Amino acid sequence: MTFRIDKVAIIGAGTMGGGIAAHLANIGIPVVLLDIPTPNLSEAEQNNPQARNRMVNSLYDRMVKAKPANLGRADRADLITVGNTEDDFDKLADVDWIIEVIIERLDLKQALMERLEAVRKPGSIIS
Repeated sequence: MTFRIDKVAIIGAGTMGGGIAAHLANIGIPVVLLDIPTPNLSEAEQNNPQARNRMVNSLYDRMVKAKPANLGRADRADLITVGNTEDDFDKLADVDWIIEVIIERLDLKQALMERLEAVRKPGSIIS
């Protein structure tokens, strides 16, 4: 049996998630990189997508600028799309492989798995 991976999602944009995203982008695989929305936003910022993604964008920038470099070529960063787990969860519906690298809290991991089951593509892999 052959299984083709054309698109990957990573939930958790910290050091490990960002590194995995970079390695996948290095081999030409598009990646959706999600993290939680930025916490403690003002009421005005809560409806601003840029503000809601401030944290994941910061983690993405750190990954792009890492020394030694995570990305083999700078243009590979274009294969990584960032978002958050509230506004962009529907982007997981068309990926072949979902990689979970969130904080080590069983309750959060179990809740995430329940949410993933509702949106994931049939036959997709979750690890």
